[in-house]
Amino acid sequence: QAQLVESGGGSVQAGDSLRLSCAASGRTFSTYPMGWFRQAPGKEREFVAVSTWSGGPTYYADSMKGRFTISRDNAKNSLYLQMNSLEPEDTAVYYCAASERRRGAVRDASTYDYWGQGTQVTVSS
Repeated sequence: QAQLVESGGGSVQAGDSLRLSCAASGRTFSTYPMGWFRQAPGKEREFVAVSTWSGGPTYYADSMKGRFTISRDNAKNSLYLQMNSLEPEDTAVYYCAASERRRGAVRDASTYDYWGQGTQVTVSS
């Protein structure tokens, strides 16, 4: 029943930064996992980052660790992904996802019940 809407994507140069936003409606996810996945043309959807719950542990894919930061704003029921030092390999459609379960395999896309429409990130060298 919940809806997720991503925004903030765009075209940037290598080394630049972007901040993606995910606005959730229909229910509150402050105590539930919310994460980011991405999919490039011809590639499988891959895990990017997850916030397990507000104030809880966060996890990142190795290629994003140290460059990307996931965060929440409970008042806005929103999720964010700050992306720094972007590389052409980061070019993909980025999807926000949320789970209605408080526990699960948070790096696994099948864990999530709700998905946004995606926002395109393009990084030029």
